[in-house]
Amino acid sequence: MELNSVKDTAPESAADVLIVGAGPTGLTLACDLVRRGVRALVVEQADALFPGSRGKGIQPRTQEVFDDLGVIAAAEAAGGTYPVGMIWKDGERQGEHRMFDQPEPTEDAPYNRPLMVPQWRTQEILHARLKELGSDDVRFGAGLTELTQDGEGVTARLADGGTVRAAYAVAADGGRSTVRAALGIGMTGETVDPNPVLVADVRIPALDRDNWHMFPPATEGGGFLAICPLAGTADFQLTAQFTDGTHPDTSLEGVRKVVAARTHLAADDVTEVRWASDFRPRAALADRFREGRVFLAGDAAHVHSPAGGQGLNTSVQDAYNLGWKLGAVLRGGAPAALLDTYEAERLPNAAQMLGLSTRVHRGEERRGEATRQLGLGYRDSSLAVETRTGLPEGALRAGDRAPDGRCGGRCGGGRLFDAFRGPHFTLLAVDTEAELPSLDEELVHVHRVDTCAPYGKGVFLVRPDGYVGWAGEDATGPGLTDYFKLVHGDR
Repeated sequence: MELNSVKDTAPESAADVLIVGAGPTGLTLACDLVRRGVRALVVEQADALFPGSRGKGIQPRTQEVFDDLGVIAAAEAAGGTYPVGMIWKDGERQGEHRMFDQPEPTEDAPYNRPLMVPQWRTQEILHARLKELGSDDVRFGAGLTELTQDGEGVTARLADGGTVRAAYAVAADGGRSTVRAALGIGMTGETVDPNPVLVADVRIPALDRDNWHMFPPATEGGGFLAICPLAGTADFQLTAQFTDGTHPDTSLEGVRKVVAARTHLAADDVTEVRWASDFRPRAALADRFREGRVFLAGDAAHVHSPAGGQGLNTSVQDAYNLGWKLGAVLRGGAPAALLDTYEAERLPNAAQMLGLSTRVHRGEERRGEATRQLGLGYRDSSLAVETRTGLPEGALRAGDRAPDGRCGGRCGGGRLFDAFRGPHFTLLAVDTEAELPSLDEELVHVHRVDTCAPYGKGVFLVRPDGYVGWAGEDATGPGLTDYFKLVHGDR
């Protein structure tokens, strides 16, 4: 597939996985692969990381991923909680509006509230982590110009003149993915809202940072406007809907004009526009997430309305799901068929989140438990093997997210998330003295836990991405051995 012109010739590079796009999806995947000893090369068409705040919400499930990847402390330091909304009318405060409930952390879910971190900062954190892991293989100004594949791998030509040979490629190049288009993979979707929306990072020193300021339409011809203080910065994220048939003006003067027209603020109160864009909210899902040795992830695979903060988070989950599987095939001896489970697990999951985003955008569902993504799982997957019978309703089952909890003295006295952290599987024997098989200590960490309420009683194999893969009462039979053949071959 030929995408555009090529510059002067540059040296050829070799990688296990070529990642196209240095957004949150590509950088998350690179971090996960590198810690597994997989050579990942990220190529990015732009000359630098994305500069805007666009995807600013880090949902609790993604916070758990960031915990595992070693970046949650940096994300918490860089961000903060969401402020309470404040409704304005005619220059007067009308009262508070809470966008979502604020549940308290629990033993099994220590991260239970959305964290606000501007997308540009999230990418900086992931890029820094990649360097800490010993890799700085992010090549900017190197858009993809040609990609071919054969039975052994993929060959890519880049706009900087370089060529790359890799075993696999991942398209993480956004909603307008050139890789997806070149592969001929279609997207099915709908316009969520026909009205264009302006989004901009602005400086407004005259406005307090205590609330998310909301300005409902004053007339039928106008749209909503909201100004949210961005945690950890001096900026606000401004969003404005245009329902009068006009097109958003992203210039400083254009932003000043809409602020002065729809709020009590003066035009000059907007002192700076640091980044601005416009879009029409839409929802779309790729027809498939794989073509041979090329995978789609993130916005290249699914495009969300920003309502509910599901786009970036679903994208990070794609990377987290694909990373351990690529690592298992490339370094762990797993059969290549393991990679088939990526689409099988992630496509229906993304479809579910697209529906949720659309309902939230249209006011049909409130932000809450579902948008936190802690209830997502893979019970219908071939990698979810539940061998117990007669389980009560609500019991933890194979395919569910593995909850946190206290380990007790037999697992070091810490938390289960401490035991899970890292690129390995974890075998938990909870409230049972069942015999455990001898396993490769590098691949599987084994822990006995006296009691842990969310788990009940049994033996649980937790996948590297924090989901229960296998559950049973007896771990010495063929069931667990057969499961390991799925994910690690005969190793």
